[in-house]
Amino acid sequence: MDHDADGSLLTATAERLHDLTIKESPTNDEEHLFQSLSDDVQSPVWNRSSVSQSATARRRRRLAMNTQHMGMHSSYVRPTEDIFNANDSRIKEDIISIITQYLADEGYYASQAVLYDEANVKWKEREERTMEIKRLKKAILDGEWQEVEKLCSKPLVKNHRSFIYSIYKQQYLEYIERREIQKAFTFLNKRLKPLEHLQTKPNEFKDLCYLLTAKSIHEAPSFKTWEGIMSARENLVDQLQSMLDFESADRNGSRYIPPNRLLTLLRQAVAYQIEFSRYHPKVAPAVNSLLENYSSFVIPNAMVLNLSGHRRNVKCVEFIGEEGREIVSGSSDNTLRIWGTETGECHAILEGHRSRIWDVSTTAQGGSVASASGDGTVKIWNLKDTLPQCATTLAGHSGDVYSTRYHPNEDHIVSGGYDKTVRLFDISTGAAVKTFSGHQLAVTKTIFNPLGNLVVSGSKDNTIKFWDIVSGLCIRTISSHLGEVTSVEMNSSGTYLLSSSKDNSNRLWDVRMVRPIQKLKGHQNTSKNFIRATFADNNLIVGGSEDGVVYIWDQDTGEVLQKLRGHNGVVYEAAWNAKQGRLASCSDDQTVKIWGYDEKMPLDA
Repeated sequence: MDHDADGSLLTATAERLHDLTIKESPTNDEEHLFQSLSDDVQSPVWNRSSVSQSATARRRRRLAMNTQHMGMHSSYVRPTEDIFNANDSRIKEDIISIITQYLADEGYYASQAVLYDEANVKWKEREERTMEIKRLKKAILDGEWQEVEKLCSKPLVKNHRSFIYSIYKQQYLEYIERREIQKAFTFLNKRLKPLEHLQTKPNEFKDLCYLLTAKSIHEAPSFKTWEGIMSARENLVDQLQSMLDFESADRNGSRYIPPNRLLTLLRQAVAYQIEFSRYHPKVAPAVNSLLENYSSFVIPNAMVLNLSGHRRNVKCVEFIGEEGREIVSGSSDNTLRIWGTETGECHAILEGHRSRIWDVSTTAQGGSVASASGDGTVKIWNLKDTLPQCATTLAGHSGDVYSTRYHPNEDHIVSGGYDKTVRLFDISTGAAVKTFSGHQLAVTKTIFNPLGNLVVSGSKDNTIKFWDIVSGLCIRTISSHLGEVTSVEMNSSGTYLLSSSKDNSNRLWDVRMVRPIQKLKGHQNTSKNFIRATFADNNLIVGGSEDGVVYIWDQDTGEVLQKLRGHNGVVYEAAWNAKQGRLASCSDDQTVKIWGYDEKMPLDA
C-alpha cells in the first residue's frame, strides 16, 4: 500500500474514533505521577521556546563543554577476530592465566582454585589424585612398601621412574640398616639393577653394592650423611612434594606474567577508545563502568553536514553498525541512501521497494541493512559487496510495514505494520516463524530487548505490549498513553523503556517495575506523523518534533538540554552514534542532517 501513516482523512478519523473506544484509562497512581511529572517540567525555569535553565541543566551543559574536537583517525586497526584467534589454545591459556592472577591479587582464592581446576584438571580427577598422594605419603612414612608399590602402579608425577628408583633405594637401605643382607641382595638385583641408569650420583649404584659387605651405611661415600630410616623417609616425602610443586608451576605456566596484567589491558583498551574518539576530554575522565565503550560526554550544538538527494521526505535514519562510518536513510521516494558520515557523500542508492521506506535497521558490524516499506515487505540489503544488493525479501504483512529490527543474534528480524500484527522472520529461510496478534490497530514500532527473549511493540491503539518470543504470548500491556504510540526503544542494559506518543510526550519506564519514571515534554507530537525518540550516551535522550526541531533531553531530570534548529519541516527521528560522537536527524524537508559539538558556539542557543 502506498499511503502515509494517516492514509486519507476519512481513515484517520475512523482510526481516531476507534482509539477512543478501546482506550484504557491510567490508574489513579499513574495519573497522579504523570501530573506530578508534568508539573515538574513546566517549572519557571523552562518554557516551550527555550531550553531548561535550571542549575542541573546548566551543570550538565558545562560538563559537556569539557571536550575538544580532535576529528576521526583516517585509519586505525579495527578490533576484529583477525587480531588474534580466540580459539588458539595458547591464547586461551594466556586469558586463564591473566584471570587467575587477578583473582589471586584480589584475594578470591576459592574462585581461583575452581578456575584452575576447570581449566587444567577435572575436579573429580584432581580430588582422586590428591587423595592418592596423601595415602602415598602416609605409606612412605609408615614403611608400608607394598601399599607404596600399589599406589605407584600408575604415574603420579611426571618423572615417575626416577621417583620409583628413590623408593627402591630407600627400601634397600632399610634392609641394610636392619642387616637383612639376603633380602637386600635379592632386592638389589631384581629392583635396583634395572634402574641403575637413574642413579643421582656417579658412583651411587657401586656404593649400593658395596653396602652388602660394609659394617655401616656411612662407610659408603654416597651415603655418609645417612640420618636413619625415619629421617630418610621424611626426605623422600619432601622429594615427592617438590616434584609435585614443580609440576604445578609448570602447569600454571612458567612464563612471567607482568603484575596487574588484566587491569593494564583494560586501561589500554579505554585509552584506545579515548584516543580514537572524535572528542577528547580536556581533563582526565573518571571511567565508572567497563560494560560499555567509553564515549565523551557531548551535547551537539551545531549542524556539521546537510545531506540532500532524496526527492521526498525522509522517514528514517540510522548509523550503519557500531562504527557508524556510514549512515542509511529511508525516504518516501521509495529508496534508501548510504551516506559517508565524515564527508556527507552519497555512496549508494538502494532501489527495489515499490513504496515509501518507514524504518531501517542495521547489524552490529554494518554488513547488512533491513528496510521496512509501504509495499508490505522487509528487504535485507547486503552492504559487503562493492555495489549493495538486495539479498532477501521478507513478505507476509498485508499493508504497510512500519517497523523492522534485527534480533541481537542477527539471524531473525521482527516487524510490525498496518495489519495490526508483529511478525518474526528467519532471515536465512525468509519464513515468518511466529506471528504475534493482539493489537487493535496498526503496529508502529517493534524492537527486541537486549537479551533477545522479548519483543516490545508500540501501536496506534495507544498501547505498548511485551511478547515472549518463545511462546508468542503477550505477557504485559502498558496502556497509559493518551494517544497513538509512535515509537518504543530500550536502553543498552534493558532496564529502561522509552516510548513516544501523540499525546505530546515521550515517557521513560522502569522495565522491571513496569512503572513510569519520567515524562519528557517540550516537543510537538500530536498530528499524523510518526515522531520517534531514542537513547543517546551519558543519560541523554534525543528525538524529533513536528516543529522542525531536534530535541535533546536529560534522562534523569526530563529537562530539555538542547534544541537543534535547521530543518524546514517535521523532524521524524534522530539517531546517535557513540563511536562517531555524531547525531543524525531526518525530516519532511527531504534532508538528513548531521550534528556535532562546536566549542565556538553556545550550548543553550
